[in-house]
Amino acid sequence: MEDTQLYNFTVKSQIHNYEVNFIDDTENVIRSEIKEGDFIIIDKKLINLYPHLFLKLLSETKHIEIEATENQKSYEGIIPIIERLIKEGFRKNNRLIAIGGGITQDVTAFIASILYRGVSWIFFPTTLLAQGDSCIGSKTSINFHDYKNQIGGFYPPHKIYIDLNFLHTLSESELKSGLGEMCHYFIVSSKADFLWYKKEYSNAFKKNDILSKMISRSLEIKKKYIEIDEYDQKERQIFNYGHSFGHAIESLTQYRIPHGIAVSYGMDIANFISVKMGFINEDVRQEIRELLLQIWHGTSISDISIDRFKLALSKDKKNVGDELRLILNKGYGKIVKEPMKMDEYFSAWLKEYFTRELN
Repeated sequence: MEDTQLYNFTVKSQIHNYEVNFIDDTENVIRSEIKEGDFIIIDKKLINLYPHLFLKLLSETKHIEIEATENQKSYEGIIPIIERLIKEGFRKNNRLIAIGGGITQDVTAFIASILYRGVSWIFFPTTLLAQGDSCIGSKTSINFHDYKNQIGGFYPPHKIYIDLNFLHTLSESELKSGLGEMCHYFIVSSKADFLWYKKEYSNAFKKNDILSKMISRSLEIKKKYIEIDEYDQKERQIFNYGHSFGHAIESLTQYRIPHGIAVSYGMDIANFISVKMGFINEDVRQEIRELLLQIWHGTSISDISIDRFKLALSKDKKNVGDELRLILNKGYGKIVKEPMKMDEYFSAWLKEYFTRELN
């Protein structure tokens, strides 16, 4: 097996520095980490997928099983978790250990950030989305009623342990979602990074060494930006590339389209508008689209109403007043934030995209 420890690194944070470790022995690591009073918060789906790993371990440790749903990741959804932690004697010096994907991460991180004004937490990401993207960066987000990710802050874990063995039970759609999310980092970085990613895309489904390199490089690109703009005030905002459009697609399809696949559509829409603005030529867009088509293959967003899409865009939390703040493409390594009015030109471009580009 490849020596994944070669990819270990530390992220410098204004809150506290934290380690990212690549491992292949999750049970042993959990047993060596856990201390009396610590609580595991785990996606209950993982217990069914890995009974040999978790049944005995959980019988010996304090734990809370959660449904990894958008409802769980809400103001109302975290109340019973906090109640149980307090009732069962969780203290400020104890730690939360999150095992799961992005929803488990957000639930645990948000609780850790507010409980007793902040407690330590450790993260074992089990999805490609979490391993290749969200595990670093400090963001915590929960939903408020129908509004996604409207409440949150910045509160990183103290340690992150990445075990690629968890990826073996992911569906093709879940893998594509993770690869779609990671793709935007490679476009943000450079043409060389993107062309390597595009060339190796199909190998990522069958070669662990390629996938581990992709995850490591994705996190390396992200780390550089979050260490200079941890609180998402300036440079880091370009990582919203594809996301304003992607979040609208997610919500309008009731999350039928997984996040990273929605972001893939979102990047293509951003590139389409970038062509209309004269920022890139059609050749660049098509070079990227060739990969994006593979990522979203088998899905469709042709049923989305343009008016509802515009309404969802207008509620994006990154907007300022009545202006959209879109992340557009001026070339590989030149992703930029641009103010955009929801005027007749923009509306016409969206109509053209949805009527001509999705067939």
